[in-house]
Amino acid sequence: MSVGDNEELKVADIPDVIEPMVGDNPKWANLPSLNFHKQQRKTLGDILIERANITQDQLKLALEIQSNGVDQRLGQILIEKNFVTEEQLLRALAFQLDLPYYDKLPINDIDPTLVEHIPIQFCRDNKLLPVARDDFNVTVAVSDPLNIFPLDDLRLILSTNIIVIMSSPTVIEQSINRVFERSNDASQKVIDELNVPEIGGEEDLEETKDLLESSDDEKPIIRLVNGLLARAVKEKASDIHIEPYEHEIVVRFRIDGGLQDKMQIPKRHGGSLSSRIKIIGKLNIAEKRLPQDGRIPIRVAGKDIDVRLSVLPTSWGERIVMRLLDKSSGVKDLEQMGLDPQVYKKYQSLVESKHGIVLVTGPTGSGKSTLLYASLIAINSPDVNILTIEDPVEYQLAGVGQIEVKEKIGLTFAAGLRSILRQDPNIVMIGEIRDSETAHIAIQASLTGHLVLSTIHTNDTASTVTRLVDMGLQPFQIASALLGVIATRLVRKLCTNCREAYTPADAEIKLMGIENVNLEGKKFYRAGSGCDVCLGKGYAGRMGIHELMIFDDEIRETIIRNVDATIIKKLGVEKGMKTLRDSAIQKVINGETSLEEALQTTQADDIDFL
Repeated sequence: MSVGDNEELKVADIPDVIEPMVGDNPKWANLPSLNFHKQQRKTLGDILIERANITQDQLKLALEIQSNGVDQRLGQILIEKNFVTEEQLLRALAFQLDLPYYDKLPINDIDPTLVEHIPIQFCRDNKLLPVARDDFNVTVAVSDPLNIFPLDDLRLILSTNIIVIMSSPTVIEQSINRVFERSNDASQKVIDELNVPEIGGEEDLEETKDLLESSDDEKPIIRLVNGLLARAVKEKASDIHIEPYEHEIVVRFRIDGGLQDKMQIPKRHGGSLSSRIKIIGKLNIAEKRLPQDGRIPIRVAGKDIDVRLSVLPTSWGERIVMRLLDKSSGVKDLEQMGLDPQVYKKYQSLVESKHGIVLVTGPTGSGKSTLLYASLIAINSPDVNILTIEDPVEYQLAGVGQIEVKEKIGLTFAAGLRSILRQDPNIVMIGEIRDSETAHIAIQASLTGHLVLSTIHTNDTASTVTRLVDMGLQPFQIASALLGVIATRLVRKLCTNCREAYTPADAEIKLMGIENVNLEGKKFYRAGSGCDVCLGKGYAGRMGIHELMIFDDEIRETIIRNVDATIIKKLGVEKGMKTLRDSAIQKVINGETSLEEALQTTQADDIDFL
């Protein structure tokens, strides 16, 4: 069996992987062991010429580089020169060594006990993972079969013969995380072990320690908290809610904007659980009457996660919410924010202005901060001075001075903003305009030659004017300072693996407002029944929808008259503004989300603006 067969593990193969690999199993029993002394008929270069379509000149150049003392393998040089891809190289190597190559591994069916005596870091460092075993052998997936030393170590650890198969480093890395997660996912078992409400010591989570490396020797409450955090990261949850009630504690995860029940913990363990979480968040465990906020840096599956911790006393105990921020994913560029091309161009011109205020609006968790960070990256350059005041600082941006609000010592948004203006900034970013004092200082800053970017909580762009008036600003101040407002929401994306194509009924076409649109060749999709990719939800991930209002002279004159927000919005629509619902419906037409999701997310949008 060679790589030339373009082999891939399928559902039908899974029993062969999991069942004992005995002599009557034709697929796995006789997988070739690695024989480095076997005479190969062709060199790796010859195989790449045949199978990867590299030229003789490219191969010659790579060999010359290698012969000049470069301490690199031939394949690595070819990859760096973009002559071959990593997958092409691995397939060629598998063919040369007569080893099977798999595009996928049966992650869900690999027995977690295979790795119970193997450190996760050993598997990650050497890009290998045991995937199956029988009475005499363990089959190990590797990305580099020429690295024989870790295979020898594994042979000693497992005390068995090793059979080698090949896969890509990415596939192996993903499989390692999933298998070790399952090996450590023993939350219910941990709950059963909790016989007394104690935590025993103030151990702190090390920032460099991976939670998947948790030891069975750790106390149950520690493993329970670590397991909750690891599971939340695995399921791509944005928040963990720990909610005490009269007889139990309910744990819920917010995934793609919706809360899902995950676990129930006996009420008697509530004190231990909250104390452990408060300890790692460096909060006062003796204070149970006042709200507390903290921060927990952790690492899960190689990802650096920043956890924002909020503890709130309730009648049944302390309610805890932990917001998870994946720092390893970094900040998206403005081009990646899903803005419509026309909206993108107009918004980019706004944030490149020399002075004035640009506001991002929407409810909590709608993507406001992400859009602001992307905007700062787009306009950051060595010739401008950018300062921010945030609560808290979510991402560290190179070349940007970032200040974190500390209300306990008097460093509020307003106080910080006053000091920032003495630092000769070109651009000021305020995390949120939440009070009259901050709003007035922001207006003054924009009128004295500064570009001010900030967020505000309103339902849509036009409502922002009403909110600022409620804060005590005069309509003429708003009209003179505000350049534009962009409203943002997040809608769930259809799972591309299980979404269902369908023909919308006339009523749905009318709801979308596209009766007069040519739909020839258009495919409409709705959520399917769910699959392994989306964990049975029919949706996987979220994307942004946007509504941008540019404040031109006519809109400014309307604002000065102190009219209702509905009139301002109608004027914006007459001038070509696309509402949040328009943006969501466009995602439906593009097959990215469902009509149900679009309507539900934008139900605050008046139907007259379709």
